[in-house]
Amino acid sequence: MKKLLTVSFIAILGASLCSEIIYSYQSSKALPRVASYWNIVKGKIVQCILCPRRCVLAPSQRGICTVRENRDGLLYTLGYGNPVAVHVDPIEKKPFFHVYPGTTAFSIATAGCNMRCLFCQNWQISQARPDDVAAYDLPPEKVVEDAIKAASPFISYTYTEPTVFYEYMLDTAKLARQGGLKNCMHTCGYINPEPLRELLKYMDAVNVDLKSFNPEFYRRMNADAELQPVLDTLKIVKEEGVWLEITNLLIPGQNDSPEEIRKMCRWIKDNLGEDVPLHFSRFMPAFRLQNLPPTPAEKLEEAYKIAKDAGLNYVYIGNVPGNPHENTYCPNCGKMVIERLGYTTRPNGLKDGKCAYCGYKIAGIWEK
Repeated sequence: MKKLLTVSFIAILGASLCSEIIYSYQSSKALPRVASYWNIVKGKIVQCILCPRRCVLAPSQRGICTVRENRDGLLYTLGYGNPVAVHVDPIEKKPFFHVYPGTTAFSIATAGCNMRCLFCQNWQISQARPDDVAAYDLPPEKVVEDAIKAASPFISYTYTEPTVFYEYMLDTAKLARQGGLKNCMHTCGYINPEPLRELLKYMDAVNVDLKSFNPEFYRRMNADAELQPVLDTLKIVKEEGVWLEITNLLIPGQNDSPEEIRKMCRWIKDNLGEDVPLHFSRFMPAFRLQNLPPTPAEKLEEAYKIAKDAGLNYVYIGNVPGNPHENTYCPNCGKMVIERLGYTTRPNGLKDGKCAYCGYKIAGIWEK
């Protein structure tokens, strides 16, 4: 019998920060489903067109994500209703700093990813095959039911790459909307325009990992991925009117040159606008890059200054608890409107979505 990798299922109920195990480990009973977004190439050879990799698969082959498999000429998804992680998190952990501050997000993920980042922070589940990981049977209707019980206004699709469990995410998001909940996702942005636009009909907020502004970095560090599709995703999210935030993990000596950061920030302002929050996140040694040191604090401060000088209004430093740049400041008067310490959030300077001191409108989703 194949040995299953055990993954935890922890939930933080309500607003409490005391964790409670509510799901037991078990091998998922969820059944594979015919996938969306694929074509027949010839005979029983198919091509997945969900993401830019456009994997061409003979029978019994899987895409690079390990989630989508050709079974006798039909493309199936193995990532439906079988999450490997179920948590109730502060929404700031996603990270969303301009969305319902101080609330929680009922967060789910299945195994798999359509990138193979050497620096992956969640590699134990993102780089695993769905059938190699202990999972829980949690169909969309149960996700919504449990999110309501946990008093979480958001369901978040996160931890791994939600694109690979697209059908599960989409069906859950539709039910969530019907149940009065909102949806958010944290994604690498590697998805084709047509499925993305369909999904965005039901998304309220999206955080995209912009891993670098150098195409060579994507090819070298992310298993021959490309930068342009991620930039296209960012533009589409903005075009569709969905709230957008960006995370950039700064890796020492890999994507942290001032020139690259400056170029990225100018592109964000010119193409997405000055009000899109940008999170510079501190790298910690993980997966296949354990030989590198954590990002120096001075490099994060340098990136922050470059972004502000480029004209971005909301710039943050993440993974450095206590750093003053995890707070939100009014672009007009400079006063602090949201104070953060870890996941403790105090929006004392925010009133009706505006700066309480000067009345300037702070971009975000504030009304519940």
